Parts: sequence; C-alpha cells; structure tokens
Amino acid sequence: MNAWFHRITVHSLAIVVSLLVYVLTTRADRERRPPSIAIAWVLGLVAVPYVGLPLYIFFGRRKLPRKFQAWTAVHPHGEHWAEDVIESFGLPGAAPVRVRMHADGREARDALFEVMAGARERLDVSTYILGDDPFGRETIERLIARARAGVRVRLLIDGVGALYVPRRCFRQLHRGGVETAVFCPLLARKTSGPRNWRNHRKWVIADEHALWAGGRNLADEYFLGSPGKPPWLDLTFDLQGDVAAAVSQQFEADWIASNGAPARPAAPHQACGGETRAQFLPSGPDQSEDTVHALLIDACFHAERRILAVTPYFVPDVSLENALRLAARRGVKIDVVIPAVSNHILADFVRNRPLRALARAGVVVHLLPGMVHAKALAFDTSLALGGSVNLDSRSLLVNYESAVVFYGAQEIEWTAQWIAALIPQARPFEAKAPGLFRDLAEGLLLSVAYQL
Repeated sequence: MNAWFHRITVHSLAIVVSLLVYVLTTRADRERRPPSIAIAWVLGLVAVPYVGLPLYIFFGRRKLPRKFQAWTAVHPHGEHWAEDVIESFGLPGAAPVRVRMHADGREARDALFEVMAGARERLDVSTYILGDDPFGRETIERLIARARAGVRVRLLIDGVGALYVPRRCFRQLHRGGVETAVFCPLLARKTSGPRNWRNHRKWVIADEHALWAGGRNLADEYFLGSPGKPPWLDLTFDLQGDVAAAVSQQFEADWIASNGAPARPAAPHQACGGETRAQFLPSGPDQSEDTVHALLIDACFHAERRILAVTPYFVPDVSLENALRLAARRGVKIDVVIPAVSNHILADFVRNRPLRALARAGVVVHLLPGMVHAKALAFDTSLALGGSVNLDSRSLLVNYESAVVFYGAQEIEWTAQWIAALIPQARPFEAKAPGLFRDLAEGLLLSVAYQL
C-alpha cells in the first residue's frame, strides 16, 4: 500500500510540476497559443508528464524575442485595410513594384537565373532544399560564377534541408567563394529556440532591389522535373522595388541569427517606377503575431464574392477553418485546390476532418491528380498572396515563412485565373462520414497537427 501511495504521490507531483512549468513559461513569455495547441500540450503533460515535460521544454516555445524592425524607407499609403493590419505588426508598408508572375517551371527558372545574373554587389539566397540533382548543381555553378565575378554571395539553408546536401557541395561552394550558413541545425545550437522550428522561406535577392520568391525549392521537381518524373505544379514570381529591400532586411536578420557575418548596405538604387503595389509579410517565431494567419482570417471576413486557394497541405487550425466556413455560409464562393495525394501521408490523412466540415458549409474542394506545391490565395478582386506559406497549422503557426501581398488588379486576377485553370483537371472531394477508428485517429493526429 505504501509503495502504491508513493508512486501515486510522485506521479501527481510530476503532473503538477509539468503544468506549473507550462503555466509559468506561457505567462512569462506572454505567448498566446491557439486552443488546439494549448489543449494538446496540457493533455500530454497530464497523461505522460515524464515524456511531455522534456518535449515541451525542447519544442514548446512559439516565439522569440527577436523581432523584425519596420523598414522606415517605405511610407504607408493606407489605401487598403490589409495594409493597416500588416503595418500594425510593425512591418513595412506597401510600395510600388514591377512584378512578373511565373506560369510554369521554365519561366520560373529563366527568371531565377536572370535575377542571379543581375546581381552586382550582393546576392542572397534562402532555401529549404538545394537538390543534389542537375538543377541544384547548375544553381551551385551559377552562384560560384557570381562570387568569382566579385559579387558577395550568401546561401542560407534550413537545418533539415542541409542534411540532404552532400558535404562535397558545401566544399565546392566554399572553394568558389560562396558563404554558407545553416539555419537552426539539428545537431548544433546556432539558432535560439526549439529545433523543430524550420526556415521555410524561399528568396533570391539581388542588391536589395530584385527579388525572386514563392514556393519553389532549388531542385529538379520544382522546375522542369527529370526523366520519367514530371515537375510539380508550383508558383513563383519576381519583382523589383522596395519590397525587395524589406525582404533583404529580413534575410540579414536570419543570416545573423545563423552566425553569418553581416553585410554592408547595398549602393542606393533608383526608385522603382512600378504601377502596382505589394507588401512583404514575414511570419514565424521572430514575429510578435501570427501575421499571415491573422491576415487570412481577416481576409475571409472581408471577402464578399470569391476566395480561391491552392496549397499542397491543408490542415488549418480551428480559427481559420471557422473563418472559411462562415464565409461560405454567407455566400462567398470558395474553391480550394489541393493534390489528391501529396508527399506527406499524415497531412493527407488528417486533412479529411476539416475538409468534411468545410464541404458541408459549401466550400468546394478540388483534388488534383498530380503533386501541387503552389501556395497562393486570391480574395475577390481585393488582394492576393503568394509565397512559402501552406494552409496548415505548422506553416501558419510554427515555421519561419513569408508571403508577398499583391494589391494590383493584374496580379490578383492572374493569381485567381491560374488557380481556376487547375480546377477542370481535378475531381471533387467527397465528404464521406468516417468510421469510428478513423474518426478517433483523425482527432488524435489533429491534436499534434501543428508538428506534421
């Protein structure tokens, strides 16, 4: 009896200590957690405190004290409600830009190499994956060529993505004069915060003035594919203007956080004469708010006629799911395009619960036969977003991500038409009632969906 009493007392004490650590750290950091994430952590700490507490200590934080500083060179226009929301996060305002949207991998490749070749003083590259394939090797050769031409070239790659890059590639880059840094490496502590924070941002920035960005990593499957393997459907764009300077400032913060040597400011450039306007929107632990997540929810309530979305993974949290569902209930036509089978099995499994709820509300979900890796949305004729952000909880609430918000009618309509053109190739999602086992399994996996 005494032994059992002792075990119960110790176990109860472990639960109390675990919950106390959770409450104190959450209040000390003033972290606002989405209900699903908070419930998942609390249940884990109560059920298995000996496992849950170490996991929480290593992976439980969501935000860093480091914060992106507003770029004062842009003067706010205040012409759109979204600008006010984004600027309230301390982020730069919208600015005139010249934009080219890339309809396919060939256009994206040509624009990428053009931006690289145009760098005269500095070329900064941030990517999640650098392929050990023909496209990756050509990218390395072009980076080295710019470095040998006297351009300071810096490559920032995520810690997980770096594991797939052979050491010989890094040695080749170093010999060619390219500086490299690994963001949040798994086996070394060079970046503060949990090791499950991934840098998913994808940028190529030339001289703080030209930007190539979107959803594509630097590997074969994102551009032209390889023999016997067609390319994935993806979206990128390039632009010139002060938005590129805002992205460059964020790259500098990420580079320094990865122990990279800081850069001197690039030489002043002529103001962009672009007729359209766009705005940089980074998201992640280095932002005080869940910026993209907040903007998407607000955009759902502002939408009046249509919402078009394309994403490879669709596991939204309850807040975004409800915003989409309520928009559909009041008559907004919502089309969501996703792959029938993506490259993440668990994400495909757990997405069915939110998809069923949205389908019942009137959202039309289209399943494409091939892999689509594009991430973009269009709301009415009011705004469009493109970038690295997936419509899943991990991307919206955990990862380092970024998007560019477009306010120009041409870019908004181009994005909407690009997404709409995918729909005839797709089959509709059928909202079938799940069996008991599947329903329970979906619920359990959704409790940790933000880690998928």
